Amino acid sequence: MKTILVTGATDGIGLETVKLLAHEGHNLIIHGRSADKLKHVEQMLGADYPAVQVTGFVADLSDFKAVDNFVNRVVEAFSAIDVIINNAGVFHSPAIVTNAGLDVRFMVNTIAPFIITKRLLPLMPSDGRVVNVSSAAQAPVNFDLLSQGPSMSDGMAYAQSKLAITMWTRFFAEKYEATGPLFVSVNPKSLLGSKMVKEAYGVAGGDLAIGAKIFVEAALSDRFANVKGEYFDNDNNQFAPAHPFGENSSNRKQLVNVIESIVASHTS
Repeated sequence: MKTILVTGATDGIGLETVKLLAHEGHNLIIHGRSADKLKHVEQMLGADYPAVQVTGFVADLSDFKAVDNFVNRVVEAFSAIDVIINNAGVFHSPAIVTNAGLDVRFMVNTIAPFIITKRLLPLMPSDGRVVNVSSAAQAPVNFDLLSQGPSMSDGMAYAQSKLAITMWTRFFAEKYEATGPLFVSVNPKSLLGSKMVKEAYGVAGGDLAIGAKIFVEAALSDRFANVKGEYFDNDNNQFAPAHPFGENSSNRKQLVNVIESIVASHTS
């Protein structure tokens, strides 16, 4: 059985994912922003799957100090993690500017998972996997706006943040190809019935289990055993090119340099 970290595990696709993983007997590290929701999920999983170890951590991924504290607590509690599923994401928020002056979409969807993954890599085996949640909504990244704060619509900020995580997924895959772990980005399927989709588009959306199943498959199945940073589009159930901007290696390198600079300036 694996030890699997899932961010954004208290509702939506993340919650359905941890249910499936617990059903298969895997030990779970679950993250949520709300202590009450997190406790509820821990109790629910504990009642339904008493043999599974479930450890919860509360963190606001829009805050650098909270992200750092979250990672520190995980490192203190675990000596090995087999899989990271960076699922937590935001489309719209009442406060779109973080306390560091960044766009909350870039911080939560792109930068926080970057920090979490990079910090936890030493705990991962060579055959471990990092599954990053992408989207069919992708747009070229404005590197200046990535570091300067919000000045675009919810939809555009979300699309840029999702291409950005898809890009650094590929960058890390190439960087760690010789040693592992494996990296893959996944669009779980457009317009599934998550809270985020309902708020953003005003539609009920599709079955969340569709997204959860592909996340579990990406984390564990042989189909994804040899991925090297590819983008998987579950709208078409196949690997596919990301937005052309993200397919450019120079753009990927520049993105990572910008993220590294942002992280260094806010965590030094």
